[in-house]
Amino acid sequence: MSGGYDSDFLRAGLELPSPSETTVLLDYIHFSVRLRPDRKLAAIVGVNINGGELDPLAREGTWHFDSRIPKEQQAGPEVYKNNAFDRGHLVRRLDPVWGDAATAKKANQDTFAFTNAAPQIDDFNQGKQLWVGLEDHVLNHADAHDARLSVFTGPVFRDDDPPYRGVHVPRKFWKIAAWTNDAVLGAVGFVVDQTPLMDKVELEKATRERLLTDEPPPLGPFRTFQVPIEEIAGLTGLPLEALADADRLARGQRALGEKPKAILLESAEQIRL
Repeated sequence: MSGGYDSDFLRAGLELPSPSETTVLLDYIHFSVRLRPDRKLAAIVGVNINGGELDPLAREGTWHFDSRIPKEQQAGPEVYKNNAFDRGHLVRRLDPVWGDAATAKKANQDTFAFTNAAPQIDDFNQGKQLWVGLEDHVLNHADAHDARLSVFTGPVFRDDDPPYRGVHVPRKFWKIAAWTNDAVLGAVGFVVDQTPLMDKVELEKATRERLLTDEPPPLGPFRTFQVPIEEIAGLTGLPLEALADADRLARGQRALGEKPKAILLESAEQIRL
């Protein structure tokens, strides 16, 4: 069975970015997680998607701790019990599910590791149709070439993220999809925000008051933005130079003499590829 994110999966080659903070690299079938033990969540996940071999397995899997990491360094079931938080897959369940039957089955189960989950409000996690459809749209674009994507996803960590049951809950999440066209790298980046829905969870009183008095966030529930990848680099501190250089949105906007900026997406057809 194949293990871990493969930096040579795309013809242009693409390393899994590493944060400056201490992380633990965990390899699974066709994807990898860089876990931040201090946050009990992944800082970034990277997955290789072979669109020509995807296996549409039924949603069957058991959430589990990764035995390679102490349980106290993982956001486990107690974070998600009796509340509005879903265990939001960072690597989409079906993304690494390709190859022979045994490999696909193992990849499916690997996505149910708590190291691949983040607390996401149920309405946010279940209702973000455009968010979950982004990769499909980009994969269709890549299908004319080698039908392969490398996708990176993670939370935006901030010092003032609200504490809840021993975990500071991220309010924003980002995603970058990359592909090659005749060995030339292309990439697009996206951000969504669950802040407006956080009042569904009984946060600490001081946290609730701060969220209510803060200025309205620029991203609302059920809204997805395509953003310049350099903006994601600024939000996360991740080294994303290669991806920023390949950013189709920023490249197109600069060609028109515009400063790169985020655009609100109301349908996948608006994505700048």
